[in-house]
Amino acid sequence: MRRSQALTAGRRTTMPTSRAPRTLPRRPPWVIAHRGASALRPEHTLAAYERAIDDGADFIEPDLVMSADGVLIARHENEIGSTTDVARHPRFASRRRAGSVDGMHMLGWFCEDFTLAELRTLHARERLPEVRSTHFDGRFSIPTLAEIIDLLARKAAETGRPLGLIPEIKHPTHFQHLGLGMEAPLLKMLHAHPYTCRAPVEIQSFEVGNLRRLRAMLDADHIENITLLQLLGEPDECPFDHAQDAQPLRYGTLMQPGGLAEVARYADAIGPGLDSLRAPDDAGRRGEASPLIADAHAVGLEVHAWTFRPENRFLPPEHRGPGDINARCDAGAIAEITRFLDDGLDGFFTDDPALGRQAVDTWLQRDRP
Repeated sequence: MRRSQALTAGRRTTMPTSRAPRTLPRRPPWVIAHRGASALRPEHTLAAYERAIDDGADFIEPDLVMSADGVLIARHENEIGSTTDVARHPRFASRRRAGSVDGMHMLGWFCEDFTLAELRTLHARERLPEVRSTHFDGRFSIPTLAEIIDLLARKAAETGRPLGLIPEIKHPTHFQHLGLGMEAPLLKMLHAHPYTCRAPVEIQSFEVGNLRRLRAMLDADHIENITLLQLLGEPDECPFDHAQDAQPLRYGTLMQPGGLAEVARYADAIGPGLDSLRAPDDAGRRGEASPLIADAHAVGLEVHAWTFRPENRFLPPEHRGPGDINARCDAGAIAEITRFLDDGLDGFFTDDPALGRQAVDTWLQRDRP
């Protein structure tokens, strides 16, 4: 199947909340640009997204937070001190404060304290300067979701490829309590744009309640091009919207067959970390495949795992190359991705989409087990 067919094949038709398991489409695995081509450009910038598309990504991923005046912007966290030059702006020195986000206390600058006009004066910088080049620091501004969608539409027209969008709603309970809930504005924007009203879109979240609400909204409005992805943290962690429950729901429970069946009532895919699919041994080497992919497929859920990165520090020992811990090992990164593709992965997030594209294309060309 060609990639242009693959992105549109098997898209979800509207189903009730108590829907039966889906029949999963047969298509090549999706290459999802994790925050753009974030191994090569500062994450969540238009330059990172465009490079990702040029390098063969099927989907680009903007993490969404909101400005004080209600504009959806792309940042990995609402604390923006680590990814922008806000600390260099004297007029914003007084905005630095202590805050609590999802139960974690931190000191920094928070996007919900800035209007879009103020955020426009900031520039992105590399989040991992000890690992990756800072050559592009200060060159790119913080993009809005509207700008990202416009870029996606333009690149889709240029390339003739049906490029997908996979936004993550960050800290939904936190923003909801601030009166800045993102779910309804996100759907409104997606529906209003002539590209995303028909292009493949998958909305993701580590929380559960907002995905359930989104499922009801999508079904009520008969929206067929948008699917939902339940992100999964460590097995002993809790979705924040369930953290205060008398018996808190844990991600490990959602990874069990019964939990997966419940997820399938409102979502179309799960997004586990790589360690949940192949746990490392005491030496850090990848162990045997867990049953999670097979169990998810059995209830009609796809599996889109996170995150493949090309540097030695992020690779298991068996796939590291020469050089220090921060050196890249492209061959090792491709081998690591291929191992998970052999396990049946339906899609994956990667910081370097060019390597992801190469891994998938090579994997498709050889005989598969």
